[in-house]
Order: sequence, then structure tokens, then C-alpha cells
Amino acid sequence: MSQSEKQAVVTSGAPAAIGPYSQAVRVGDLLFTSGQIALDPATGAMLEGGVEDQTVRVCENLKAVLEAAGAGFAQVVKTTVFLKSMGDFAAMNAVYGRYFAPECAVAPARSTVEVARLPKDALVEIEVIAKLS
Repeated sequence: MSQSEKQAVVTSGAPAAIGPYSQAVRVGDLLFTSGQIALDPATGAMLEGGVEDQTVRVCENLKAVLEAAGAGFAQVVKTTVFLKSMGDFAAMNAVYGRYFAPECAVAPARSTVEVARLPKDALVEIEVIAKLS
């Protein structure tokens, strides 16, 4: 693959990358986002609160990245959710459903795993793959 086939997607509506990675990469009609945690895009500070509040912030960050690529949640075909505690699954899932599976929408395929630790001690991290037009 040539570098011209791989395009970075960048937006100020989501937190800037805190390492050597892109917020998202477009290859052809596919978009691969980096995992988003509950960082405030304006301040870079971690959102305090429980998994529900953090999931909302994560989804809003993903929404900004998707919009920067000309897409929305309807174009998401696969998600991966990382949880600090599987005990938070139901609370995360309730918020997740409002963004990724509104009424009459085809929900994306999803994997959810419990992890020992996430960056900045986040409670949830989500990454997505979307099919662009």
C-alpha cells in the first residue's frame, strides 16, 4: 500500500493524539479510528464520573472523528469496546445503544473485552471501523 492510499483524519472536535498515532486513518472506503477514551477535546483532561458519563464523552469524540471523515454512526460496521470492569457492561451498553443502535438501525458487529488498565485510567475505550461512501 502506498502512502497516498492511506490518509489521516484529524479534527479538533476530538482529543488530539497523545502519541505517534492518528485519530483515524482512511484507506479507500474504509475508516479505522483509534480508540477513544473520555478526554475533553478542549482541555485534554480526563472526564470525571462513572462509566455512563465516560461512554457519552467517548461516543461524542467518535462522532467528531466520523464527521471529519464525512460519516456518521450509521456507517459503522464494527466496534471494539474495552472495559476496565465487565461489571460496567450494562451501563455502558445502555449509552452505546443510543449512539450505535437507535431504533430501526442495523447495529454494528461488536467485541467487548475486559482489560486490566486503560490509558489515563479510563473506564471505557471504543474504536470503530466504518464503511464510507
